[in-house]
Amino acid sequence: MTWMENISEVTEFILVGLTEARGLQIPLFIIFTFIYFVTLVGNLGMILLILLDSRLHTPMYFFLSNLSLVDCVYSSAITPKVMVGFLTGDKIISYNACATQMFFFAAFATIESFLLASMAFDRHAAVCNPLHYTTTMTSTVCVLLVTGCYLCGLVQSSIHVAFTFHLSFCHSNVINHFFCDIPALLSLSCSDISTNEIVLFTLASFNVLLTLLVILNSYLFIFIAILRMNSAEGRKKAFSTCASHLATVSIFYGTIIFMYLQPSSSHSLDTDKMASVFYTMIIPMLNPVVYSLRNKEVKNAFKKVYGKATSSLGSAF
Repeated sequence: MTWMENISEVTEFILVGLTEARGLQIPLFIIFTFIYFVTLVGNLGMILLILLDSRLHTPMYFFLSNLSLVDCVYSSAITPKVMVGFLTGDKIISYNACATQMFFFAAFATIESFLLASMAFDRHAAVCNPLHYTTTMTSTVCVLLVTGCYLCGLVQSSIHVAFTFHLSFCHSNVINHFFCDIPALLSLSCSDISTNEIVLFTLASFNVLLTLLVILNSYLFIFIAILRMNSAEGRKKAFSTCASHLATVSIFYGTIIFMYLQPSSSHSLDTDKMASVFYTMIIPMLNPVVYSLRNKEVKNAFKKVYGKATSSLGSAF
């Protein structure tokens, strides 16, 4: 008996995947391999760059480094299995592996939503109260915010996994999705899932409403502060930064709301799969570009680190 075993006879699930068309398997494998490679290089490179350059040891980049870590983890919980399915046709996932995948994805997707809210709060403090920024966003405050993000994600994910894998799966073991997502598994259960739907809707609503409230409230005051700026160039730069951030927030929260804040009877799992691609694979790949690579401080830090690396290699030879 394992801690995740329930009363059903199911020991493994079969993931249908994005498509069963044989002619698309290799092209999709190449596409998703490229996406995953860019995701890992971009996010791990960002973490390394922030660690190596002392000029980036600020609250904003502390949050960015955690965002990059989160993107790496929850993308890695999903994408490698999808790639294996495209390449080998192996779409079987064990019962315990399915629960583990759900745990890591749900935990780090939740952590990301709270990190986005923390980043919005940080930007609010920097733009609206620049003279008090260093006393507001202290190291202690930043660590507490990030710790709270991780605790919320881990606790809520544990609740989701516990409720989902105490259900009985007796209709089928074929999951019409490319990973072990909660709505897809609920549709397979022959148990009463009304409590699960309430828990899912309640926790998702709490996450979305709380974090969106923080983000929208922060950016409302940021926009007011920007409009009061005398410099047209300063306003343009600030609006550009906010637009990029809000675009990513819109994609992330739009898909989360579409996926989880509706009853299971309203779900079209084929549509859900396409929406899921955005927040499981595309957003983690885009985040380093949207949040960091367009930033002059990051570009200068990269040039500095790259210059040191090439100089060291040149002297070695």
